[in-house]
Amino acid sequence: MSAFKKAYIAGGCFWGMEDLFRVRPGIKDTEVGYIGGDNENPTYHNHSSHAEGVELTYDPSETSFKEILDYFFRIHNPTTLDQQGNDRGSSYRSTIFFQNEEEKAIAEEVIALVNKSNRWGADAVTTLEPYTTFWLAEPEHQDFLLKRPNGYTCHFERFATFL
Repeated sequence: MSAFKKAYIAGGCFWGMEDLFRVRPGIKDTEVGYIGGDNENPTYHNHSSHAEGVELTYDPSETSFKEILDYFFRIHNPTTLDQQGNDRGSSYRSTIFFQNEEEKAIAEEVIALVNKSNRWGADAVTTLEPYTTFWLAEPEHQDFLLKRPNGYTCHFERFATFL
């Protein structure tokens, strides 16, 4: 059995991202929270410059960081600055939080593939930020769309693989 790894991404409202990733092959756990901001102990109503992010625990023998990023770019619009659907503001930015230089290089490679494909009609504005503390969101936000199957989401699978 291989050791699980974690990936940290943000691409709009964390509810929809979590809901789609939870059923992906190799994804063992999902948590939603706040990342990349400047205040301690952020909350849903006070997360300042943090993005609404998702922590993905995955088995690298079943999926790769590159495959996770491929799916990430298929389920949110990476060309809209600080916006997904009706949600606007830096909380909803498209960001990959890399934990090491290897992840950063993979992220740059996948972004280049997405841009080269021109499927979105514009280049990605996705930022690469070094991993910082991931603050878990409140319990009512975890598994939100499982608890409320008709709840709001702007995420859905739009394209086949970029890889």
